[in-house]
Amino acid sequence: MPEWNTISISGYHIREAGSTATQEVAFTLANAIAYVEAAIRAGLTVDSFAPRLSFFFNAHNDFLEEIAKYRAARTLWAHLMKERFGAKDPKSMMLRFTRRLRGRHDAQHA
Repeated sequence: MPEWNTISISGYHIREAGSTATQEVAFTLANAIAYVEAAIRAGLTVDSFAPRLSFFFNAHNDFLEEIAKYRAARTLWAHLMKERFGAKDPKSMMLRFTRRLRGRHDAQHA
């Protein structure tokens, strides 16, 4: 595979639409599972593309909740990749992500 990010799997818009941190992770990982399954059905081996997957999350102002969210997402992703998809490459089990600060303008912050 070329050295480019296959897809950036986004949860940002889910959180901006009003989800909780837990729902953001759940729906984002559900989307990621669908993408991985589609790639495998297309004939790719998981370790040929998974190290290049990336994620995009929202960062809200509850600092400890956000830390817990990212840690949980990383742990869940590692387990999914290893146990469900049989990944062998440790890079396939890494949840590489970026985050954006909350983009919504609340009246209290205006």
